[in-house]
Amino acid sequence: MIGVSDSAGRAGPRPGFAEWIFPAEPGAVRTARCRVQAVLEEWGLSAMSDVTVLLVSELVTNALRYASGPIGLRMYARRENRSSPGSVLMVEVSDPLADPPRARAAGTEDESGRGLELVARTALHWGTRSRHAGKTVWFELALPG
Repeated sequence: MIGVSDSAGRAGPRPGFAEWIFPAEPGAVRTARCRVQAVLEEWGLSAMSDVTVLLVSELVTNALRYASGPIGLRMYARRENRSSPGSVLMVEVSDPLADPPRARAAGTEDESGRGLELVARTALHWGTRSRHAGKTVWFELALPG
């Protein structure tokens, strides 16, 4: 795909790390879902695929809807703090819009507005952080085992 930078899998900078940059085009969401699913399968984490792909889809859709410019997506495994023995899958979606996302209360007839609530209810933790040119929205999911 033109305009997609891919450093995932064995060719990536280190095992358990994947990073892509997508153009702000309608196909970015579908491409992000496919890349995430393929990498999770390669890492032996197929059991996490559905929920991870769903949350990535929500965040990339938000980035595409509200920001203009490239959308970054990064996934990697990391050890939680010393007091917590588990490991997590970190997923980060970045875009050039500095404004943090705003959760809203969607009505029963609304066709949008539920993405951040879904992330908040599904992920172990989630949040945002400012970058020099934009923001990153991230979430953590517990790794099996």
